[in-house]
Amino acid sequence: MNTNKPLLHIVWLKRDLRLEDNEAIFNALATGERTLLLYAFETMLIEDNHYSERHWNFIRESIRDLNEYLKPLNSKILAVKADMISIINQLMSQYTIRDIYSHQETGILVTYNRDKSFKRFCKNNLITWHENIHNGVQRGLKDRAQWTEKCNAYFEIEPLIFSPSENQLLNIKEIKELERLLPKTSLKTPEDAIFQKGGRTIGLKYLESFLTKRHVNYMFHISKPELARKGCSRISPYIAWGNLSIREVYRRTYLLKKTATNKKPLDAFMSRLRWQAHFIQKFEMEHTMENESVNKGFLNLKKDISKQYQIAWETGQTGYPLVDACMRCLHETGYLNFRMRALIVSFLTHNLWQPWQSASQHLSKMFLDFEPGIHFPQLQMQAGETGTNLLRIYNPIKNSLEHDPDVVFIKKWVPELKDLDIRFAHEPYLMTEMEQQFNNFHLGKDYPYPIVDMDATRKKASNTLWNLRKNKKVREESKRILNKHTYKN
Repeated sequence: MNTNKPLLHIVWLKRDLRLEDNEAIFNALATGERTLLLYAFETMLIEDNHYSERHWNFIRESIRDLNEYLKPLNSKILAVKADMISIINQLMSQYTIRDIYSHQETGILVTYNRDKSFKRFCKNNLITWHENIHNGVQRGLKDRAQWTEKCNAYFEIEPLIFSPSENQLLNIKEIKELERLLPKTSLKTPEDAIFQKGGRTIGLKYLESFLTKRHVNYMFHISKPELARKGCSRISPYIAWGNLSIREVYRRTYLLKKTATNKKPLDAFMSRLRWQAHFIQKFEMEHTMENESVNKGFLNLKKDISKQYQIAWETGQTGYPLVDACMRCLHETGYLNFRMRALIVSFLTHNLWQPWQSASQHLSKMFLDFEPGIHFPQLQMQAGETGTNLLRIYNPIKNSLEHDPDVVFIKKWVPELKDLDIRFAHEPYLMTEMEQQFNNFHLGKDYPYPIVDMDATRKKASNTLWNLRKNKKVREESKRILNKHTYKN
């Protein structure tokens, strides 16, 4: 080893695209050694079918925002398009690398396998890889004994301050030298996209507007597909990609609640922040749920994939206006409120009787806030395949009447229905031939007939799933799941 090469610590940024309250950065800087902040656009993730360009653009915007924070320090993020092992190999030609810092990632299977390979690489090259707890999720737990206590302890820690010493971060000139060695990647993004923009600066603006004004309607608008777009916090992508930490959001909300006159919506919001950690912890402890039912008794449930149903659902052409509005809105904006996410999964898995696995990659590509630890447990819960949760089969007509009574959301995203009166915009298939002629609207041409019978498919799904829950294997697995994932203090 060439001992004349300068020592360098690496911070590997992943889903923690922030400088503040970033334990990996904090610990690296605490050593006093010179430090490089690195983001790798990894080929194996770019090619993975769970991700789409909207995710990479959000990340690019986040890195550009980080670079603005770093500009006064004459530094920036080294952003390259390559796999981590090849990157570190190249960096070792210029520097002595003994320590790499990152957070513990609860990701999809390819990241788990990547981490195992990277750990072997570090060991073989005498590098210590420091992985830090991320948003309160604990690695290696067998059950939830003391989990709440540990999670509470994490949330009670003051958010960590970003405070590098002078010239501790590699400067821009040094980073440009490294860019010549590595496959540099462009951070440009489309200007006309209507997705939420990435970056801590914008994430803080969303949080500020929610805590100062918008939270008052949180409990009233949370289930409404149109009103939720303002009544909910809208910070989920900023948490999913790490522009904001759960801890700092929780603490800011907690401090506001002390002086707030309307505490209930803030309590409801804080409970969902804790709920986020709970579900990611569940996925951390049951990683096989990415591809198969967490309740092994449901492995006997067989559903045949229908390309016709899949395409109609994905493109918003099912003949059920609220389902179609949701799918089109999601495609265009990357966002749906929680209840509508549950509804579209329920419709696919129960009414269209399609396996939840067939929805996994399409939805993960669409959700701007794709978070594996939320995504897979929720898919299985809404599909009714946990054996421990109440079986919910959402009725899209009932939900549209209750949550979009004036069809504002439906008409916005299904403009074929914009000239129909409220009753027919909710249920266009109720129109007689004469009413279709009167409205210059033709079912099957201007808008599809319903692709399935709602009542018949609901009954079939309900009977099948309730009967399966009586199965011995399902009941045994339900007990195992509850024993593993129920809090124990």
